[in-house]
Amino acid sequence: MGLSKWLHPLTAQKTEDGTYDPSPFTLALGTSTKTSYIAQNYETKYTASKPILVVCTDDGRMKMKNDKVFNTGNHPIEMFLPMLHFRDAGFTFDIATVSGGPVVLEMWAYPTKDEHVKSLHESVQSMMEKPKKLADIESLDGYAAIFIPGGHGAMVNLPESVELGRLLHEAHDKSLPTVTLCHGPAALLATKAEEKEFAYGGYKSVCFTDKTDGTTPSFGYLPGQMPWKCQEALETQGIEIVNTSETGATNVDRELITGDSPNAAQNLGVVAAPILVEFHAE
Repeated sequence: MGLSKWLHPLTAQKTEDGTYDPSPFTLALGTSTKTSYIAQNYETKYTASKPILVVCTDDGRMKMKNDKVFNTGNHPIEMFLPMLHFRDAGFTFDIATVSGGPVVLEMWAYPTKDEHVKSLHESVQSMMEKPKKLADIESLDGYAAIFIPGGHGAMVNLPESVELGRLLHEAHDKSLPTVTLCHGPAALLATKAEEKEFAYGGYKSVCFTDKTDGTTPSFGYLPGQMPWKCQEALETQGIEIVNTSETGATNVDRELITGDSPNAAQNLGVVAAPILVEFHAE
């Protein structure tokens, strides 16, 4: 496999368990050993005790249209970089997954030389290994916000989760800040589980575009075409996706705060953290 990696730099790499990691080309140009984290000075911080509910994936296996399985999960920069800003603004965290199983990360994208990320990761690692089960969370009364990190893994089992749908409907009804980025907005589709009305019809959002997802197999980011399209599915339900490419953009529409890609992780944290603080100051 080592020789194959260099002979086929634009081909997704098959791992020992039969899943596929991104190509050497993708890893060289599309990942980083450090994030763009720049600490902000928050004059007003959150001083109460309600944590942010971080909803993660516990399933990192995405079967593509060609039946090859992409080794995915939550993108570590998309997860930890916004969390750094939330922490700096005074918030703590509670972590949950559909089954209560461990959080799955795209470890091939881990910023191995970023001490800020590594420190935060270590501080929440026990929660990531033994997260809460979404079904065991009766209400959001004890939470300050919902944060759904991106990564293609957010498209695996979260969009069909009845329990996540229930919590997102509650967040929507209460205008509780709901933060997500990249492929994370796919999880909003959970609100239409059990034939319920989609909660975010008429909202504006940014996300990772179908156009870009469609090009990534050509250079081995994905091992095949997507099984379904995140942007298309959201637009079908009535969300207006306002970006046409990935520029690091963010968008705020009522309680929904979104970012378009891993490049938006810093911007999203900077934008969202003060909104969360202000929401709880009212």
